[in-house]
Amino acid sequence: MSYLTLSITLIFVLIPLVLSKTLKLGLEKDTIIATLRSIVQLLAVGYVLKFVFDSDSLLYIFMMVGLMVVAATHNAQKKGAAIQGITTKVAVTLISVEVLTQSILLGFNITPATAQYIIPISGMVIGNSMVLSILFLNRFTAEVESHQDQTELILSLGGTPKQAIHRQLITSIKASMIPTIESQKTVGLVQLPGMMSGQIIAGADPIQAVQFQLLIMFLLLTTAAVTSVMLGFLSYPTLFNQRMQLMRNS
Repeated sequence: MSYLTLSITLIFVLIPLVLSKTLKLGLEKDTIIATLRSIVQLLAVGYVLKFVFDSDSLLYIFMMVGLMVVAATHNAQKKGAAIQGITTKVAVTLISVEVLTQSILLGFNITPATAQYIIPISGMVIGNSMVLSILFLNRFTAEVESHQDQTELILSLGGTPKQAIHRQLITSIKASMIPTIESQKTVGLVQLPGMMSGQIIAGADPIQAVQFQLLIMFLLLTTAAVTSVMLGFLSYPTLFNQRMQLMRNS
């Protein structure tokens, strides 16, 4: 695709701008900013990735993955500001998920240990883990706040913090995992996943594209489960003080 052809695709940006202006939605500025940021960011990443792929240096691979973790942590931790040490908890969760998934992929020789595979897959894993962290933290903080009286009642009857928060924790974990599970139920029927579509457009064999897409789907399922469970069990203890009392400011 040439830059001229790419510029023509701005028609797809013009349509929402016209609709927003016509219906007075007030989204013109946000749409323009989002478009400009996406162009600059993706082009910049494209040139950086070209440099990293050409060098094939482990140092650059670690730097790219580290940058992804830092950016994802910064974005996700905002949703759990009421939880003490949430930045560290999110970072530990993202790093753990990344190490787990790459260890399996590289340990069993499922994918080659090259930048071409490690960086894109890491991006999908870390990005998905970030979204799952946000979903979990949103739901968990809301559940804790709305069930404070119930939690304190269980504590007053001799229950442990884990017993008192169990229902809210499990509900939040399930709620954050449901989108990933549901999307996999309809894959191939309602939509063709992005990675698979991209490979097919690039001329790859459809069967090979399906195989890689299945790999990513299974990978993201593990990412969803480990992220939600790990972040949940790292977060809930900090909601209680040393006397096993629920801290109201959480």
